[in-house]
Amino acid sequence: MKKRVIVGMSGGVDSSVSAWLLKQQGHEVIGLFMKNWEEEEYCPARQDWIDAASVADILGIDIEVINFAAEYKAQVFTEFLREHAAGRTPNPDVLCNARIKFKAFLEYARTLGAQMIATGHYARIRGSNPGGIELRRACDAKKDQSYFLHRLNQAQLARACFPIGEMQKTQVREIAARIGLPNATKKDSTGICFIGERPFRDFLGRYLPPTPGPIKTSDGQTVGEHIGLAFYTLGQRKGMGLGGVQNGTGAPWYVARKDTAQNTLYVVQGHTHPWLNRDSIDMEEMHWISGAPSPDGFRCSAKTRYRQTDGPCTLIRTGENRFTLHFDLPQWAVTPGQYAVLYQGDRCIGGGVIM
Repeated sequence: MKKRVIVGMSGGVDSSVSAWLLKQQGHEVIGLFMKNWEEEEYCPARQDWIDAASVADILGIDIEVINFAAEYKAQVFTEFLREHAAGRTPNPDVLCNARIKFKAFLEYARTLGAQMIATGHYARIRGSNPGGIELRRACDAKKDQSYFLHRLNQAQLARACFPIGEMQKTQVREIAARIGLPNATKKDSTGICFIGERPFRDFLGRYLPPTPGPIKTSDGQTVGEHIGLAFYTLGQRKGMGLGGVQNGTGAPWYVARKDTAQNTLYVVQGHTHPWLNRDSIDMEEMHWISGAPSPDGFRCSAKTRYRQTDGPCTLIRTGENRFTLHFDLPQWAVTPGQYAVLYQGDRCIGGGVIM
């Protein structure tokens, strides 16, 4: 059925080709550029808008701008700062998708008479079945973004589509070049959702004060001073100023633990140090896309960070909306505040916040 579809156009090649594909299918397509961050220093929002508007002109579709800055600040950025201040490492892109792109955006699109919204995410949706609508990995495994979409619910998925989910990134760029889009070779964005790419420590320091404390090794030796636990994440290799520590082995230093009570940052040398590996993790704030699985020895695989390969594991319920994952093999640099996202094959079943 032909529908009115509002496409979230970011100025990037993925959302641009998504809009073209939908128009080719005969849908009534309208572009929507979301402006969700007021301050533009370091942030290429102006150029992104120019690119999105240029693409809309080439495709012959209308496009408008909507400002969700207040919603983003209240529902995503405030929590982002609170988590960092507590010494954890949040993932704002996950919350941005659940609360802004597929909630505020979806609600606004419906006021425009849209039956569906679309984005340039690399993921797939499988229609209603006895178990509900399914979220599946993209065909391009290297670009799959289901990790960032795992907190969407059935109502959100029912109104969403991902036109490039069946495609390879190379195909997307080839289409963009063939139809003459100005952003065909534009670099993919890797910055914080809507905030953009910028020196992260400097940016965070504008909102959180420095709270210096000792940097210690696993045997308790003080080897330096940190500027505040909020500015470091587990597994971090650079930015500690420990390159010439006396009696070091010469192996790289990694952030291994944070002791918030003592304001102490613990570091270890070597990628394989035992403190960097965990064979079980606790999770809270679980979200299930189409219903919770049986928690008694449920087998699945899980990612503890976006770029990490899935690890086979067993899921056990430990409390009200709390679970533990027991991995077959240890997982590296598991980070509190990040998400553990669960899969069965290419189906994403949900996930939770790592405690």
